[in-house]
Amino acid sequence: AVRSFRKLNNYRLFLLSMSEQKVSDKPLITDVDREVAQKLVNFINASPSPFHAVESCVEILKQAKFTALSETDNSTKWSELPAGNYYFTRNQSTIVAFVKPKNFKPGNGFTIMGAHTDSPVFRVKPVSKNVKEQYLMVGVEAYGGGLWHTWFDRDLSVAGRVMVKAKDGGAESRLVRIKDPILRIANLAIHLQSGKEREAFKVDREDHTVPIFATQAAAQLEADIASISSDEHHPLLLKLIADELSVPVDDILDFELSLYDTQKSVIGGALKEFIFSARLDNLASTYSVLCALLGSMDESLQSESNIRMIASFDNEEVGSVSNRGAASNLLYETMRRVHGDVLLQQAVQRSILLSVDMAHAVHPNYAGKHEAKHKPMMQRGLVIKYNANQRYATSMVSTYHLLQTAKMHDIPLQKFVVKNSSPCGSTIGPALSARCGIRTVDVGCPQLSMHSIREQCGVKDIATSIQLFTLYFKNFVKLDTALKID
Repeated sequence: AVRSFRKLNNYRLFLLSMSEQKVSDKPLITDVDREVAQKLVNFINASPSPFHAVESCVEILKQAKFTALSETDNSTKWSELPAGNYYFTRNQSTIVAFVKPKNFKPGNGFTIMGAHTDSPVFRVKPVSKNVKEQYLMVGVEAYGGGLWHTWFDRDLSVAGRVMVKAKDGGAESRLVRIKDPILRIANLAIHLQSGKEREAFKVDREDHTVPIFATQAAAQLEADIASISSDEHHPLLLKLIADELSVPVDDILDFELSLYDTQKSVIGGALKEFIFSARLDNLASTYSVLCALLGSMDESLQSESNIRMIASFDNEEVGSVSNRGAASNLLYETMRRVHGDVLLQQAVQRSILLSVDMAHAVHPNYAGKHEAKHKPMMQRGLVIKYNANQRYATSMVSTYHLLQTAKMHDIPLQKFVVKNSSPCGSTIGPALSARCGIRTVDVGCPQLSMHSIREQCGVKDIATSIQLFTLYFKNFVKLDTALKID
């Protein structure tokens, strides 16, 4: 991810040229679109876990000369920070970055874009050691609402973070990623299934999704692990982790590991117009809002009065209810801390949040699942998501600035609502809108196979979304000043 941003100034100029060029003047998929998509692909490939995704963001922000803040440091009041670029992380899995302009003063608002870093995965259990029929197995727990059948017969490995002993006698958290495929959740052969079982493939997440790690016979011949003793995890797994971190096994105190597919994300399709990838939901959005924030750092800041901010949260896939999730007080307290208590409520009412999470493209084999007048297509632009029951926080007022920005620059937009007979997903938008009292619009790029181990979206939509988000950062205050509601 860092290598993609070595020439950051050139990248900002590239984003600026995108924002100034009308979409209608270009062919459907351009080399520039594919260049943008390839940078996203690189970002996802570098980010097999939320911890790695945040690390990738931090490396990019460092290249852009952002200053790191710590939530535990009380030596400086954030409301007294000079104009500049700042970021902080929480739990290594949530990240917030913001640009404070010279013209900011108490009572001015925030232009915020939010996303999330997590995706449905299998996580290694606290006690994962398991043996079945002389196979070493690794116990896993389902996280979120995945399409779990897509995890079968994939070349899997583990990534996450490990608590290890520090040289000063304390402990430290270090990221780990084993690149080799070491795990597999095997399907049952068709010959061993009844006719009914073949017709209705049903996954028992406790019994059927335990990945095979090694054979017991082969492991017993490994002299390197003979001296390792653990009641919780296979010595072989601990040895692999220790080798990856270049530490003794005894230095490993604990870990949080998730399974991931070792097959890399790629640009595909007959015309190279699609992205085939894990974790598009929602690393595509995390990456897009980060690019937009960086792309907006130009001469427009000279007249900017709002703080421009992005935040990508953990635990969205399980309801956002954690200290690093969108349902916590994290965003509101960050706004308060950066702004100060004086005139804070006026500032909140002058603020906006784009909640950016992926959207459902119409599926050609299941078109009947979509409401007839709301069928988002790939390569047709960002999707605004509506729901009368507040599963999405979009309103007429909150969408105004986005619609006007898209119209002024000929950037395509689409609209989505579920059928009355269909359930509706949700995202961080409603939680943040209620918790912060901030106007919110839920949007996202259209994709297929949401929550599959391999998802699909359009190359063009990533490029036009970044373009639109960049312009939105620049245009919001001017548009909002001319808007009369309350």
